[in-house]
Amino acid sequence: MSSFLDKICARAAADIQHIVLPEGGDIRTLEAARALVDGKIAKITVLANTDEAAASGVDLSGVTVADPTTSPSNERYAETLYELRKAKGLTLEDAQKLVQNELYHGVMMVYLDEADGMVAGAVNSTGNVLRPCLQILKTAPGISLVSTFAVMVVPDCEFGEEGTFLFADIGLVQHPNAEEVADIALSTANSFESIVQATPIVAMLSHSTKGSAKSPSVDKMVLATELAQAKAPDLAIDGELQLDAAIVPSVGTFKAPDSSVAGRANVLVFPDLDSCNIGYKLVQRLAKAEAYGPITQGLAKPVNDLSRGASAADIVGVAAITAVQCQARKSQG
Repeated sequence: MSSFLDKICARAAADIQHIVLPEGGDIRTLEAARALVDGKIAKITVLANTDEAAASGVDLSGVTVADPTTSPSNERYAETLYELRKAKGLTLEDAQKLVQNELYHGVMMVYLDEADGMVAGAVNSTGNVLRPCLQILKTAPGISLVSTFAVMVVPDCEFGEEGTFLFADIGLVQHPNAEEVADIALSTANSFESIVQATPIVAMLSHSTKGSAKSPSVDKMVLATELAQAKAPDLAIDGELQLDAAIVPSVGTFKAPDSSVAGRANVLVFPDLDSCNIGYKLVQRLAKAEAYGPITQGLAKPVNDLSRGASAADIVGVAAITAVQCQARKSQG
């Protein structure tokens, strides 16, 4: 396990949170549950057919296994879901069917504070994981957009926060407008503070630095910077900045001498999903960085999506980060 994950797991273990893993029909989820309980990283509920889970060969002692198709909570969940969604045309009969779905069942546990957070996506698509979250949990107060970020830990790197950066949005909002970029920037700054436990310094990235080029995409990042600054005047945020001007002190001083962010940034907000996703994969592969994500932000309560190629170790890591997000949400009231 990396030093970053060691720290995250230690923080998770210091204040145990209850994480639900809905995809208990997959062996990776069961193996992750075992590791999370053994490591005292989180309290775990796995949603699965209890007989199938018992026959998996994984020791599930200390793990709560619940079958969403036969749960005694289903009627209560269905009634709550119906009340939440009846204005959208959901019938009670449809709600009763939905709560037997592993993802809806898990989200209802989180909504009703019967679990603190949820991790899924090893089997299900991102759309399937996030749909019940957006329908039931909705967005956090003051946030209008759900987005994602990656934690990048670059070895032997003098830039960022001792080589640690957050990149956003790497996986959800493909073509954000200026208002959406501003929201992504503010959410990612909050995520940096809670996960990295350091002061966020936010660069709004572009192919231009302070008017060195003209284009609609540059204009978008300039406006996004202004909007974010207006919403969070105490946050260190500036743009538009090229990547080198954002993180390299000498370049930042030369290209943007009046900027308090240039050369010091540790939160990198990209103009669109394409550039961010490409950038994070470049850094991961060429700089051999540790990359953790996409991590979801902006939901009222923490739920994170996995890659369908995730290993059991990946699930453990995302669950630990989710637990830390749960701690941060509770501390913020």
